[in-house]
Amino acid sequence: MKGWLIVNARLVNEGHVTEADVRIRRGRIDQIGSNLTPRHGETLLDARGRYLMPGMIDTQVNFREPGLTRKGSIASESRAAVAGGITSYLDGPGTSPPTTTRMALADKFSRAAGRSAANYSFYLGASNDNLEEIQTLEPDEACGIKVAVSAAGDGLLIDSPEKLEKVFECAPNLIAAHCEDNDIIQANLQAARSRYRSRIPPAAHAEIRSAEACLESTKQAIELARRHDCQLHLLHLSSSAEVALLEAGSLDGKSISAEASIHHLYFIDADYDQLGHRLKCNPAIKTPEDRKALRQALRDDKLDMIATDHAPHLTREKHGPYESVAAGLPVVQFALPVAWSLIAARTLSPEQLVDKIAHNPARRFRIAERGFVREGYWADLVLLDPAQRTEVDRQPMLSECAWTPFAGRKLPARVSATWVNGQLVWRDGLLTGIMAGARLKQEPPHPRR
Repeated sequence: MKGWLIVNARLVNEGHVTEADVRIRRGRIDQIGSNLTPRHGETLLDARGRYLMPGMIDTQVNFREPGLTRKGSIASESRAAVAGGITSYLDGPGTSPPTTTRMALADKFSRAAGRSAANYSFYLGASNDNLEEIQTLEPDEACGIKVAVSAAGDGLLIDSPEKLEKVFECAPNLIAAHCEDNDIIQANLQAARSRYRSRIPPAAHAEIRSAEACLESTKQAIELARRHDCQLHLLHLSSSAEVALLEAGSLDGKSISAEASIHHLYFIDADYDQLGHRLKCNPAIKTPEDRKALRQALRDDKLDMIATDHAPHLTREKHGPYESVAAGLPVVQFALPVAWSLIAARTLSPEQLVDKIAHNPARRFRIAERGFVREGYWADLVLLDPAQRTEVDRQPMLSECAWTPFAGRKLPARVSATWVNGQLVWRDGLLTGIMAGARLKQEPPHPRR
């Protein structure tokens, strides 16, 4: 095949929606124009007014490999990701063992080569005893350093303020922070045990992993970042109190950025009644007021990105007493249709959504030649049909765990096709079988002042 010519598309890119044709050649965007004619050997695809946009760059997933592949693997979860319009992902250190060494990072890149449907990079996790690994990390060895601030996350825990301070002081790369205060959580958990004894209900998760716990930890992360003049990215903010700490405005020039996960933008605490422990995730799904504040923060450019925090668990791990139930949701397969619900609700425009899922992740994580539809850039593209709905129950589950919290939902819009590096990996509800993903390359890091 000598490439693709996509015609009659509504191109969403860099703040505009325009009628355009896009030519793909040798994996890259070769030409953007109008009234383009197919060349010999090209495959012609008539978009017929559907939206064509850069694929989603998911800044937080947990694909479980190595060590937890009964839940998911790079191969299975990346296939689910491209079905959901994700063309690149940044994978967390929540593996077994946790990814806390440069050798473990190199192993994950090796595992992904030739086995990922989407492009990839990986976080190095910060722990009690890997400060030297962080100090010697080269900027292009990891997409960032993931830190659990005052909390145990991804199997990571830094148990002293002095060690946490050192991480912020010496990190050569962007710090991505999971913020929940463990002392507050433990106090809330003890209160729930006293109140409910052995029958803590699913909805109590929002009380245990409370907004207060998130707020205090987020304050700490922001204070550390400012003190040490480092680049900080706040992961999966979930409460109105946290977004009140953030500055509105363009991502350019920000040293502190933040994201929301799609499930915090979609679900509310009333959904525990239907979904039970299947909705359990850290941080917790909170109130309608919190969801409203998160959505407004996206409009105001206080929140810069939308991610998934995809974290698959087996169905048997989502049943049983509260304290034994695993926290995390498998969501990548429906990422873009769920995100499109923000447009259906008139929270965002298509241009604003593309900024949050593609442009800003590429800018913030210094991802080279991706995240935009530009001539010469890699052809990571998604064709989305806003006239069709995604009926979740009619889709085969592609994640290894084989379930989703969106079961029974009819989502606005449908991913018609996904290209990764110019290769078609998903079309009309079917995977093509091509594992087109490549290692993401990054531009030089932001210098500390």
